[in-house]
Amino acid sequence: MIEFRSIDLLVKPQRVEDGAGVSILRTIGSQPLSTLDPFLMLDHFESSNPDDYVRGFPDHPHRGFVTLTHMLDGHMLHRDSMGNTGNLKSGGVQWMKAARGVIHSEMPQQEQGLMRGFQLWINLPAVEKMAEPEYQEFSAADLPHVPLPDGTVTIAGGEYCGVRGPIMDPFTHLVYLDVRLGRDTKFHLDTDPSMTFIAYVFEGAVRCDRTRVPAPSLATFSRGSAISLETEVMASRLIIVGGWPLREPIAKYGPFVMNTREEIEQAIRDFNSGHLTA
Repeated sequence: MIEFRSIDLLVKPQRVEDGAGVSILRTIGSQPLSTLDPFLMLDHFESSNPDDYVRGFPDHPHRGFVTLTHMLDGHMLHRDSMGNTGNLKSGGVQWMKAARGVIHSEMPQQEQGLMRGFQLWINLPAVEKMAEPEYQEFSAADLPHVPLPDGTVTIAGGEYCGVRGPIMDPFTHLVYLDVRLGRDTKFHLDTDPSMTFIAYVFEGAVRCDRTRVPAPSLATFSRGSAISLETEVMASRLIIVGGWPLREPIAKYGPFVMNTREEIEQAIRDFNSGHLTA
């Protein structure tokens, strides 16, 4: 028997500045929704005004979690202390397991035009927080697509209709779908009932049962074995993200996410002494 998920919470994004002054819409990680296990933060950046993004994200540290960056439009250059250089262009996805420590930068490679995308922070279990860091990057051509009668699903992580995306997270079994839907269209996704699921609508609007989710906003879902959505009189686009909760204590301080305050203090000492990535 199918148990359809309902919407538990609607979150309107809060505008914040991060990096060297990049304007961002934040949902998870904001005051209304500090965390949603296993997710720590979800940022949506979207602007055609270079003053909102051109200063980018100069060198900064991370420890204890994974970042997933999804570039919808634009071009960002990534460099990190592992020696990676990545060109993240329209439609591409970057997955970085910071684990015990990474220092990296993400700098726009454009001075005009639309810059649009997402960054999701995903928690790591305690046994992996001090593991070796890892990096993966996938271009738009690397991501499989499943056509719909009126739309398409692009799969970065997880599975849809038997098609798997390239990102494999053995700890949260991450699902990350970029869903485009035409007007008056229905969408169905089977889900593991034990997983946390969210939807972030950034174009148009969708409806889940009697709840309308307009752009831009994030919906969190109750437990269940399926998600059923439908659009209205306009085409819509959203990301659907799922992951197994870790159910572990979370201690956060800026770019560090550990399990205890003592581990956060050690991360700060390691960074200040130049040993974060050692």
